Amino acid sequence: MANLMKSFFSQCARPKGFLGNLMLRFMNFGHAPLTNWGLGFIDFQDKWTMLDIGCGGGATLKRLLKRSKDAKVYGIDISENSVVKAKQVNSKVLDKQVFVTQGSAEKLPYEDEKFDLITAVETVYFWPNISNCFKEVKRVLKHGGQFAIMIEVIDKDSVWTDVVKGMTAYPPEQLKQMLEDSGFVKVEIQRKKPSYALISCVKE
Repeated sequence: MANLMKSFFSQCARPKGFLGNLMLRFMNFGHAPLTNWGLGFIDFQDKWTMLDIGCGGGATLKRLLKRSKDAKVYGIDISENSVVKAKQVNSKVLDKQVFVTQGSAEKLPYEDEKFDLITAVETVYFWPNISNCFKEVKRVLKHGGQFAIMIEVIDKDSVWTDVVKGMTAYPPEQLKQMLEDSGFVKVEIQRKKPSYALISCVKE
């Protein structure tokens, strides 16, 4: 049973196969409370162009689209299974208002200053060379654009870092410092007990 649980939760980083598809369903349901809470701090405007990095099963793309009239929402994920699932979940508006691509946060396939808002829900734990990823986020954000990271706060010695392969637990304060070092401004931390955190910032 322990090995099965470890195999299942290790799908968090890059879902694939049968267990990966189960994980994507779990993510779409399980991440909803954190995502809805975090998005509540954002003053959405109509006709925004938005990006969700690590879009998983695509539920966050739907939530973003509902909050900005006539918006365009892009999703990117390193997992092929995630891309397939996200496209299915958003099939009615796919390639019209929602656009999903396979790729890495370290090399975003978008032009400079494209997005008004970029979100990252429960995903920065797995980003390679996270400082480089933050530079890419900054590159594709418009001036005045917002970046919102939503995480569950996990201790570095938590059992989850052993169970989930490739996971790095970043305290909110560390992420705040890294964002400031990357040149973001107005970096703020919001918390909700017991473990939710939103780290938001702006590109000048």
